[in-house]
Amino acid sequence: MTRKKYSLDFKKQVVKEVKETGSITAVARRYELSVNMVGRWKKEIETGKYGDVDFATLPSLDAETLSQENDQLKRLLGEKDLELAILRDLIKKKNPHLLRSLK
Repeated sequence: MTRKKYSLDFKKQVVKEVKETGSITAVARRYELSVNMVGRWKKEIETGKYGDVDFATLPSLDAETLSQENDQLKRLLGEKDLELAILRDLIKKKNPHLLRSLK
């Protein structure tokens, strides 16, 4: 038995009818679908699985904000590299045999 594949437009139409009627069971019966399948489609569409993103609700990111965030991340990465170098130097001075396992 082969599985039927439904288009995204069909799924959206079914979910739209579910929202309008408020009854998953009635809509599923009308299209001869499983109630569980319709419920899964509804959940997937509401959570944005299919990439339906409302870009108007997302915060706008301008070039200056991105540049500032990038500079901050570079500074943090530099600080972590410096900390690692200091810790390796300490290990080298105190316990040189442990340094071999860190490389």
